[in-house]
Amino acid sequence: MEVSTFEHHLDSGWTIDEFPPLDSENTLVLVFGSRSYLHDGEAFGELRKAYPKAHIVGCSSSGEIHGTRVSDDTLSVAVTRFEKGRIKTATVELSDLDESFDAGERLARELAGDDMANFFVLSNGTHVNGTKLVEGINGVLDDDTIVTGGLAGDGDRFEKTWVLDGTQANPHLIAGVAFYGDEFCVSHGSQGGWDRFGPVRSVTRSEGSVLYELDGKPALELYKRYLGDQAEDLPATGLLFPLELHSDGDEERLVRTILAVDEDEQSMTFAGDIPQGEKVQLMKANFNRLVEGASDAAGHCAEMAQHDGGQALAIGISCVGRRLILKQRTEDELEAVVDTLPEGAQLVGFYSYGELSPYVSGADCALHNQTMTLTVISER
Repeated sequence: MEVSTFEHHLDSGWTIDEFPPLDSENTLVLVFGSRSYLHDGEAFGELRKAYPKAHIVGCSSSGEIHGTRVSDDTLSVAVTRFEKGRIKTATVELSDLDESFDAGERLARELAGDDMANFFVLSNGTHVNGTKLVEGINGVLDDDTIVTGGLAGDGDRFEKTWVLDGTQANPHLIAGVAFYGDEFCVSHGSQGGWDRFGPVRSVTRSEGSVLYELDGKPALELYKRYLGDQAEDLPATGLLFPLELHSDGDEERLVRTILAVDEDEQSMTFAGDIPQGEKVQLMKANFNRLVEGASDAAGHCAEMAQHDGGQALAIGISCVGRRLILKQRTEDELEAVVDTLPEGAQLVGFYSYGELSPYVSGADCALHNQTMTLTVISER
């Protein structure tokens, strides 16, 4: 396989003079960019002209990752030509939150295959229930298929995201990339790095991803009490204080962040389900642990990797909440990842509204928030 990465800037164009000659029917072009490109598709057309046979997919971001840098108002592009395994892509439309399960199921059925090694998913980030999307996918694919991916971002605005299908950026799409064949070596890692604080509370009223009550009290009212003056900037400031949820005796815990608030209902909508009866606890940032978590995710990829030190495609998807917390230290977590990834891996990716990955200890995919999630793909 051969990997080449480069960028496009809205104000200055491409960072390369010529596109790498990697076009083929087994070439994947991954594109991560700002919302601005939803209405400016010239760069997408140039990519299609350079790679007429290739599969081109991507999504909007809350910051574009290219190596150890994070940027805004750019496209981060990785062009990968595979030599042995084969790839296939598909998209489905999702116009309503309640269709998330069916959309995941339809996408998985379209690409399902006995020899699938990895199923990589990019979804719109503001009109999807990530939990239901993953459940739909998991219900179709074999247990040993690794499912990873993420939800598109839109800075800290939570207004409109896009997913790319060839040259078309669409705010209602979910895209899937399937990797088939034993030749593929896929490793993954997902880690957080947040600290718990405050009492453990019970979810006493919820519907899907909408949380109404904690301990019998309006959830939004309680949440605002913790945020203080920062409550004025919800839902963006909710990224700074995510919720960890867990069942009694369950060591695998998920983190959820807010996508929207409803003042009339005193409710909060999250990126995934908040099941009634679950226990939840607020979390806050620990700078050093966030960076260590990113390094741990990359370390898990390195431990799983089986390639011979040749080139590898590394896709990093980190939560926008981490970027808002880390601020000027954001690139610290990217440096930690690059320093720890397997030799020969080239990193691209984006800051997201949700990350899709198996638990470190299990095969089933789940929706995560506030993690650094990595997928490393190489050929044996």
